[in-house]
Amino acid sequence: MSRTVFCQFLQKEAPGLDFQFYPGELGKKIFDNISKEAWAQWQAKQVMLINEKKLNMMNVEHRKLLEQQMEAFLFQGQDVQIDGYTPPAN
Repeated sequence: MSRTVFCQFLQKEAPGLDFQFYPGELGKKIFDNISKEAWAQWQAKQVMLINEKKLNMMNVEHRKLLEQQMEAFLFQGQDVQIDGYTPPAN
C-alpha cells in the first residue's frame, strides 16, 4: 500500500514518494511533504533549467542554484523562470 502525504505544493492529500530522492534535511522535508505528482512536475522543470541554463552538475554553484530553485518551486509556490521560454497556451 502506498503512503500518502499532505502535499504542500498541491495543497491536497496525494500519494507520497516511495523513498527519499534528495539527501539531508531538505530531502527529508521533501519526502515528508511532497507528493509523487509534485515531484514529477519539479523534475520536468529541473530538466528545463539544466538544459536552458547549461548547468553542470559537477559545479557546486550550479547545484546550489538548482537546489534554491527546487525549494522555491516546491515550498514557496514560485514558478521556474527560464529566459525565452513561453509556456503553451491552453
